[in-house]
Amino acid sequence: MSAAPSSPSFPQSRRRLPIGLQTLREIREQGHYYVDKTGLAIDLIESGKACFLSRPRRFGKSLLVDTFKELFEGDRALFAGLAAESRWDWSRRHPVIRLSFGGGRMRDRAELEQRIGEMLDEHRERLGLGPLEGVQTLTGRFAALLRQAQAHHGEPVVVLVDEYDKPMLDHLDDRDRAAAMRDALQSLYSVLKDADAHLKFVFLTGVSKFSKVSLFSGLNHLQDITLSPRWSALCGYTDEDLDTVFAPELPGLERAQIRRWYNGYNWGGTRVYNPFDVLLLFQNRTFQPYWFETGTPTFLVKLLAERQFFTPDLSRLQSDASLLSSFDVERIEPEALLFQAGYLTLHGSTPATAEDEPIYTLGYPNREVESALNRVLLPAYGVPARQVIPSRLQVRELLQRRDWAGLQTLLTALFASIPHDWYRSNPLAGFEGHYASVFYSHFAALGLDLRVEDATSHGRIDMTVLHAGQVCIFEFKVVHTVATGEALRQIRARCYADKYRDRGEPIHLIGVEFGRAVRNVVGFEVRAVHCSLTPA
Repeated sequence: MSAAPSSPSFPQSRRRLPIGLQTLREIREQGHYYVDKTGLAIDLIESGKACFLSRPRRFGKSLLVDTFKELFEGDRALFAGLAAESRWDWSRRHPVIRLSFGGGRMRDRAELEQRIGEMLDEHRERLGLGPLEGVQTLTGRFAALLRQAQAHHGEPVVVLVDEYDKPMLDHLDDRDRAAAMRDALQSLYSVLKDADAHLKFVFLTGVSKFSKVSLFSGLNHLQDITLSPRWSALCGYTDEDLDTVFAPELPGLERAQIRRWYNGYNWGGTRVYNPFDVLLLFQNRTFQPYWFETGTPTFLVKLLAERQFFTPDLSRLQSDASLLSSFDVERIEPEALLFQAGYLTLHGSTPATAEDEPIYTLGYPNREVESALNRVLLPAYGVPARQVIPSRLQVRELLQRRDWAGLQTLLTALFASIPHDWYRSNPLAGFEGHYASVFYSHFAALGLDLRVEDATSHGRIDMTVLHAGQVCIFEFKVVHTVATGEALRQIRARCYADKYRDRGEPIHLIGVEFGRAVRNVVGFEVRAVHCSLTPA
């Protein structure tokens, strides 16, 4: 009997998808797909004694921590056929202490300290150490655990801390509580500073680098490898991983679309995909904002609104390394939070010199983040959610039909939907960039191909939209009451269309003017440009 033909969407050679799995043993023993990071893991162990890695949530940090654990505990069978099998010294085993703060939400410092105490007791029992007498403080118990583990096992200790910052991140909306969590963790991590003689390797992961946690000011030789090109693919899947390891999952899915939706995270080296997104795409066979929907950034949205953040800037921020890593309970910079949480990523940098550190350019990693983040930003900028949803498909259709009158009517209705009370009670009401922010975020939420502050030889275009085989060039102006026509005049005077003439597509110049007094669109002019001719 001949074999049944395989489905193009579900090839016969598919393996199990490791969705939600964070332990190497379960993935390997149950036959799931596994992207081999063990060679990189050994490279990191050999390069330094203590390392810190920041990556966004659901990026494979816990699996990496578990991989370190299995290496140092010497379970060779788990690594059969992997890079580590022939490179690791399996004759030596080290006691491993793993502290994980990823599970659950601790309400206050007392609950956090109770959980730390439980973890320390669990490790004492697992490592075969006797009861600890006469030591009451958590720092004393942790220090004793390190000393006794080395003495009992005859090898220095490996300390792995997973999601070291989660107890603080869970309470960013309550500064006092977050500070109390930080102080408790600071005391715990300070033990590592004086325990160097007992340690083989220390590895910590988290989302954010809290600058006031003593870990980053005192732990000897701690390497922050977050922005190191060498380790940029330590977590996440590369294009090569998708084309090789996950090759059986690709038929039936457009490869370029996978890249547009989920690739693009970059920490100075190889661009990577978020594993959570990729695995759920392969399971469900449909493109959705899987990662974004696992945690709405409520605190971040509130912070951006409070700081009157000009949302078009989100696609092209600039920052230095000190600002990206400058993060604490008392001082939270939006750029740092956006970058560390994964809503922005590196798009480039200036060369580092003896005099100056590099300046990084930040932007959205992919379509998922750009569209989903702007969708949740719109209500914070005054637009009711009920108004956003029905207009999403309409904008695409109006652009495709070149129905400019319809587009003007829709956008006027969008601004008119902002309640009058919102303007009276919200500081964003007096923010000059509010109108352009709402306009931009509405278009970005649709997942359209946008270019913001689009550089030309004559100046910068406020916003360019590439859609349905045409180019739409927008310029925004804020006027008092009556349209002046200045927005369209600027587009034409500065020859913004020249940049796109060689595409051979219709070009539309659109000048939009917002009136302060009426709080709405008061001018909406459109001119068509033939590719090889001057504006009409």
